Amino acid sequence: MQIEMSIKGLMVDPFTNSPIVILRDKDGQRVLPIWVGIFEANAIAQQIENVSPERPMTHDLLRNVIHDLNASVQKVVVSDLQNNTFYALIYLSLESGTVAIDARPSDAIALALRTRAPIFVEDTVIEHARPVDVSSENGDAERLQKWLESLDPDDLGKYKM
Repeated sequence: MQIEMSIKGLMVDPFTNSPIVILRDKDGQRVLPIWVGIFEANAIAQQIENVSPERPMTHDLLRNVIHDLNASVQKVVVSDLQNNTFYALIYLSLESGTVAIDARPSDAIALALRTRAPIFVEDTVIEHARPVDVSSENGDAERLQKWLESLDPDDLGKYKM
């Protein structure tokens, strides 16, 4: 089953300084942190803050190509989690039907924001998601888990580059 989610915020992992996108369901009962690259976080942050670049960035270009091909983004789905790596699908509506395209969640989310497409997460992904063990070399995985569990909604402010 797919659960519709929205971006609650962007923040920086205090242990690794890696950007995290925080997705939350409508009821606020389920939260999913997804670690992303700095460039993808920047693309998401720019769209959240309504910053328009002078020239199209990659996600803007993709949106323009999809539009110019008379297609539309129906939805994006964070569809799988394997070995601490999230996977996503971008569903495009074409004249001939719907097609699902494999994507990184960060790129799918950046595109969804630009096309105003809904973001979904498979419930099995939420059930199996644990904080990505990006800090295990430093022994901080347990601290990171506790930090994520204790997050206050007010802590999820705007992401700053």
